Amino acid sequence: MNLLREKLAKGRRLLGTLVSLTEPCMCEIMGRVGYDAVWIDMEHTYMSYKDVLCHINAALSAYIASVVRLPQDDLTATKKILEMGPDAVIFPMVHTYKEARALIESTLYPPLGTRGFGPMRAIGYGAKNAKDYAEKESLDLCRFIQIEHLSCIEELEEIAEIPHLDGCIFGPNDLSGSLGDFMNVFGEKTHAQMERAIRVLRGHGKLIGIAGGMDEESIRRWSDFDIDILFAGADWNFVYTSATETLANMKKHNEKACP
Repeated sequence: MNLLREKLAKGRRLLGTLVSLTEPCMCEIMGRVGYDAVWIDMEHTYMSYKDVLCHINAALSAYIASVVRLPQDDLTATKKILEMGPDAVIFPMVHTYKEARALIESTLYPPLGTRGFGPMRAIGYGAKNAKDYAEKESLDLCRFIQIEHLSCIEELEEIAEIPHLDGCIFGPNDLSGSLGDFMNVFGEKTHAQMERAIRVLRGHGKLIGIAGGMDEESIRRWSDFDIDILFAGADWNFVYTSATETLANMKKHNEKACP
C-alpha cells in the first residue's frame, strides 16, 4: 500500500499543502511540521523532472505522501513522473468524460490502459520484479482528476464510473471562472456546483479533495464540505508571509536604531 492510501485507510481527513519551489527540503519541512500530503506542482511552476524526483524522495524520507499535479494533458510528462513512483497524480483542467478516461488509461498498463513499459525508480531500479509491478503494484497509485470547469461536472456521472479513478479534487478559482464568477470561490454558483459534484462522487464511492487558500476563514469554510483531503497554503506563501511579519516586527522594535 502506498503512503497516501495508508494514511487514507485510517479513516480521517488528510491535511496537505502545496510545494512550488524547487528546493526539496520544502517537502522535508512540511513532513516535519506534520502535514499528511504534499502537492508537488508541475502545472504552474518551473520545476524540472529532476526537481520533482528530489521532492518525491524528500517526501518519502519525511513520511509525507507525494501527490504530483501533472502539466495539462502532457503524455510525456505523465510517463516520466509515473516512473518516479509518486503516491498519487492529479490531472488538471479535465473537461469531459472522454478526456478523463484517456488520461486515467495513460497510467495503466495493457490490457487496462495504454501506459508504455519502462519502470525505473518505481521498481527500485531492479530491486522489485518488473512483471509484479506492472500487474499489481502499479495499480496502487492514487489517480485524481481536478474539477475546474462546469463541463466536467456535467459529465461527472460518467466520469465517476471510470475504472481506477480514485477521486476528484476541486480547483475553486477556475471552477468559478467557468461559471462566469471568476475568483468568487465562496459564491453561491460555485458552492452549488461543488455540492452537486460531491453528491455524485459520494454516490460512486470516490475520494474528494479541495485545494483552497491558507487564511483561517477560507480553511474553516472549505472544511465544512464533505471531503477527504484538504490542501491549503504553499511553500512560497509561507516564506513570504513569515518573512513579512518578521521584518515588520524588526522595524517596529528598531525604529530608533534605524538611520
